[in-house]
Amino acid sequence: MTTLLLIRHGESTANLSRCFAGHIDVPLTGLGEKQAACTAEFIVNTYPVDGVYASDLRRAYDTGAAVARRLGLPVRADRLLREIFAGQWEGKPFSELEGNFPEDYHCWRTDIGNCRTTGGESTAELLARAESALRRIAEENPGKTVVVATHATVIRVIQCQVSGMGLGRMKDVPWTVNASVTELMYENGSFSLGKVGQATHLAALKTDMPANV
Repeated sequence: MTTLLLIRHGESTANLSRCFAGHIDVPLTGLGEKQAACTAEFIVNTYPVDGVYASDLRRAYDTGAAVARRLGLPVRADRLLREIFAGQWEGKPFSELEGNFPEDYHCWRTDIGNCRTTGGESTAELLARAESALRRIAEENPGKTVVVATHATVIRVIQCQVSGMGLGRMKDVPWTVNASVTELMYENGSFSLGKVGQATHLAALKTDMPANV
């Protein structure tokens, strides 16, 4: 069995300013760097890590690199692990989306699994690319434990798919918090979930999604 440890990146400057980052390459905040270091400590003390992969966007790559540095491992960047491409929403404050894109943003808030960001990806398209990447990573690392640093919507669509809920019930799946760890197992061609959204190690460093995301 192969174990993938999905880490949501630490707090980014877009998280702090309440903007939809999507593919915009924003860095971690100082708090995000502390979260990444804390999660790296948790992982190296809990799992026998054999490799580190990450989205090529800085906020995820640097989160994965915090683990890699502790273990003397390289980080393998993968564009397919990026956050959903948000089209016209990229870089926009969440507070402006409802007024500027009322129909699409209402879908995002009430039926996210059947949503397409305005001019961007649908959650179904995100699922297809993310699942493909994770399956390839698992098959490249049979029997190993691998860190995969990625993004909130990636983890959420994978949870829906692997749990059997389907994207139609994605609205019922909570967001994972910054720098949380979700176990995704792969065996005999199939994925299964272990512990989801582990974050108790973050203690006072924990940051949640705002209510209007």
